[in-house]
Parts: sequence; C-alpha cells; structure tokens
Amino acid sequence: MRVDRLLRPCLNWPAPLRVLAFLLVLALLWAPLAIPLSLLIPDPDWQSVVTLLVLYGQFIWLVRRWARVAHGEARPLASYGLVRSRNLSQGAIGFAVGAALVFAMFGLEILLGWANWLGPGIGFPRQVLDGLLVGLGIGFAEELLFRGWMLDELERDYRWNQALWGNALVFALLHFLKPLAEVLRTWPQFFGLVLLGLIMGLAKRATQGRLGLAMGLHGGLVGGYYWLNVGELVDFTQRVPDWVTGVDRNPLAGLVGLVFLTGMAGVLGWMGDRPVSEESAAVGN
Repeated sequence: MRVDRLLRPCLNWPAPLRVLAFLLVLALLWAPLAIPLSLLIPDPDWQSVVTLLVLYGQFIWLVRRWARVAHGEARPLASYGLVRSRNLSQGAIGFAVGAALVFAMFGLEILLGWANWLGPGIGFPRQVLDGLLVGLGIGFAEELLFRGWMLDELERDYRWNQALWGNALVFALLHFLKPLAEVLRTWPQFFGLVLLGLIMGLAKRATQGRLGLAMGLHGGLVGGYYWLNVGELVDFTQRVPDWVTGVDRNPLAGLVGLVFLTGMAGVLGWMGDRPVSEESAAVGN
C-alpha cells in the first residue's frame, strides 16, 4: 500500500521521530477530507464534530497499519491495550471513580465554604446524558492515542519511568497549546495535566496493560466536571484565590485538584507495584 511506503522509512528512527512521522502522515491523510468538509458544513459545532470523527477514524485505521508494518502485531488494537478481557468492567469502575473524585473535590470546597451547592436545574437529565457521552468519547479517544499507541512507542526505546514521564509531558503540552497570555493566566493547569497523564499511564500498568481503567478514569473526570460545570451545580464564593479552587472553575488548575490527583497517582502507583512484588514472592517460594 502507498501508506506503507510512507511508514517504512521511519521504522528504525528514534521514538520521538517515529511519533512525529506518524502524526505527519495522519495529517496528510486528514487534511484533504477535513478542508472540504469544513467548507461544506455551515455550522461550526458540526464542523468540529464531523472533522474530529473523520480524524479519529483515520487514526484508528492508520494505527492498525502502523502496528502491523512497524512491529509485526497481528492484533494491533489488542497490543495497545484494547482487549475484551475485563476492560468493560474496569472501564465502568474507572468512570465511577473518576466522577466521584470530581464530586469529592467540589464537596470538600463546599464544606470549607469556598463554594455553594446550587442543585440541578430542569435540563439536568439531558446534561447527564451529554456528560456521559462526552466523557466516554474523550476517554476512549485520548487514551487509545496517548496511553495506547504513543506510550507503546516510547516504551520500545526507553525505560518504563522515562516513557511514562515523556508521555505525560507530551500529553500536557498538546493540551496547553494556546496564546501566551492564556498560558500565563492558566499555568497551574499544566501541572494538573502532567499529573493526569501520569495517572492514566499508571492505571494502564496497574491493569497489566489494559486500557479500560484509564479510559474509564479519564471519562469519569471529564463527565463529572461536565455535569458540575455545564449543569451549574456549584458556585464559588471567592473566599480563596482561583489558584486554590481552580482557574476558570477547572479543578486541574487549582491546588485542591492537584492534591486529589496526587493521591490518586499514589494509589495507582502502589497498585502497579503490587503484582510485581507478589509474583516475585511466588517465584521465591
């Protein structure tokens, strides 16, 4: 295939160059479809939805080709952690934990008098469904991209800890592409994004390379925040600075959120280490 000829020359490159080459090929495939679609669809919201769906469909197709051509994987998506075994149940648990964590953050702020509970409005049932769909969609898409394909590429060239931190930093940087004024105004969010990337990588390791828990956690955090923010369930009292509760109401951009995320990272790190120690003990016996 013509795409295979584009991919083969970069197979022996270092991991960062392989990642860049893959993304460049993906952009070359996407642009010829995205540009005319954006011109044909008048509604900006639908433009974004359709072009992103096309992009992700092409990503899944290309990543399957990549895994076969570059690494000889017979089951590409399974090699990235998208397997049937226990992924669904772990994803459901992860979503519940992620959403509960967001509500716990805001619940603590309410108890401390930093926020007020306003309660759901008339349209909240629809917002629950919207938040569920948005969370599941983002969790699936971003985790297959970052903790599935990209982390796998980095692990092939680097030690686990190096790959984990590199993946988390790339994840944060790509989510932090904005004008300099916005970067300076929302700088605490960068540390939250790095922690989030670490958490998702640790979740994958804690479940023996499966993506279900990471997808669920990511989706639950997004969904829970959607319900609270779009549903306008809480209002801040402004008794403490934004960097404590979160710049722009974003828990990732505040001290409270960073503390909660650090705790979750610690738990997942312990879970990831536990099977290794148990197996070692079994071998020793």
